[in-house]
Amino acid sequence: MPRKSWMILLAIIVLTLTACNGNEESDELPILEVNFEVPETAEVNELVNLTAVVIYDNEPVKDADEVVFEVWEKGQRDDSIMIESVNNEDGSYTAETAFEKDGIYEMYAHTTARDLHTMPLKEVIVGSASPDDYEEMEEAEEDHGH
Repeated sequence: MPRKSWMILLAIIVLTLTACNGNEESDELPILEVNFEVPETAEVNELVNLTAVVIYDNEPVKDADEVVFEVWEKGQRDDSIMIESVNNEDGSYTAETAFEKDGIYEMYAHTTARDLHTMPLKEVIVGSASPDDYEEMEEAEEDHGH
């Protein structure tokens, strides 16, 4: 009987300690956030600023392992280019690019920091490109064998 009493007492202590440690914040892991800022539209050959503001646990990340911008014309990801960013040492990482022709361009901000990776996606409409042009292209591709 005494052994059973000790086990019950131990169980009560463990449950009490677990309940006291049930802090909501300890249950949530911080996430890697990237505020990826690009203009919605641009002109052909206009210099466009790409900015990724990296935040972890509500603090700016001034030492990300990698921030690289991948850019391609919509529907042609296989032809993407990678653009290295400049670390502004305030949590923001920037680069510049220009687009040589009308089109809709998509881009990822590949970001690695604090052993986490995220890659937010943005889109820029360049020149006289229209989203309707790309919808027609996508529909035509679907009609031809997909």
